[in-house]
Amino acid sequence: MFDRAYRQRLDADLARWEADGVISPAVAGAIRVALPPLAPGINIAVVVAIVGGLLIAAAFLAFVAAHWIELARLLRLAMLFAGVLVAHGLGAWFARAGQPVLADLCASVGAIIFGAAIALVGQMYHLGGDFAGGMLLWAIGALAAAALTGSRGALAVALTAATIWSSMRTFEIEVPHFAFAAFWLFAGGLALAWNSRVAAHLVAVAAFPWWIASSLHPHLHFRPSFMLANGAALLLGGGLALAASAWERPARVGSVLSTYGALALAGAAILEAVMANEAFRGHIGLANQPLWIISCGVAGVIFAVATATTARQIGTAFAAGAIGLVLAAAAAWTPQQSSEPWLAYAALLCAMLCLVVSGMLDAARPRIVAGWLGIAGVIAAITWAVKGSLLNRSIFLAAAGIVAVALALILNRFVPRTRE
Repeated sequence: MFDRAYRQRLDADLARWEADGVISPAVAGAIRVALPPLAPGINIAVVVAIVGGLLIAAAFLAFVAAHWIELARLLRLAMLFAGVLVAHGLGAWFARAGQPVLADLCASVGAIIFGAAIALVGQMYHLGGDFAGGMLLWAIGALAAAALTGSRGALAVALTAATIWSSMRTFEIEVPHFAFAAFWLFAGGLALAWNSRVAAHLVAVAAFPWWIASSLHPHLHFRPSFMLANGAALLLGGGLALAASAWERPARVGSVLSTYGALALAGAAILEAVMANEAFRGHIGLANQPLWIISCGVAGVIFAVATATTARQIGTAFAAGAIGLVLAAAAAWTPQQSSEPWLAYAALLCAMLCLVVSGMLDAARPRIVAGWLGIAGVIAAITWAVKGSLLNRSIFLAAAGIVAVALALILNRFVPRTRE
């Protein structure tokens, strides 16, 4: 989808440059010839075929559900296995026919039927009630189907099942469920091997439920905002390091990871500003946080700083500053303090401003959007705090605004202006 939009914009630019005499027709033609062919898109016939396939699948499921009790166990098993085989067989046929979208859909349906088969077999034979174990088996099967067929839909099914499995295990054990990391890394390896932005988006999104579930662990005294900030730091710093790679595949995956890392960092800054308020403070200090959480944030800062140094990217340096300031804000206050955390507020505002500047310097729009959202959220958290002096908050915001305006005047005087 993104490649198609880029190609349409490039074709329009080539036509305009050729008409303006910027490039010759021969150069424009050479550029068009050098571009790789686009993958076939989704036309009306494919959409109708998808709807028809979904209707047939729904009819099959409704028929089976209506006669499930009347069917013998062996017949039920045969129907479930037949559904998996038929789905993947149709997927293979569509792949040979040059219909990758329909082939991907069939692989996804096969992965879903496989999960339903696990649940129904457990019901028929009264197997153990380890629902999380069943989700793990489903996730492994769907991931195997994704690895064998290259189906992005099957990968989405696998990550969804794995997320449910990990979330359930998180609340059953007294330590974070680190086993999910192995599954997540294998899925990330598939996204890297496929060189697929869609798969990279799926892998990046799948990281959030694990961090959220771990931060809310009932047996561990984690500070949720602090843990999420360190997770966002690792995701953004690692994504920036991959994005600066000289190889195309890591760079593409890294750009996706850095996008979600920037959004996560903005969300963590907003949550930190809210939790820093006296009404929401707990009794968990920085000293009570485990070393592995702190190490994740430190690693994110190191990745970003090393990337900015080696690649000589000033925008990445500002991103490293944003990461460091958010982490510093998390450590700038303690639950026992009685005054409002002005230093933490200032650090969070500076961090989000650095994120906006970073996006502008690197022409990374997601970082710009994330920074502005973070600024708005932090200001709202400061303004509408439940407790504390409203007069003091207004003075702080006014002082911050004056500093920002003064900085803008200095930059306007010394920084060269652009034409845009």
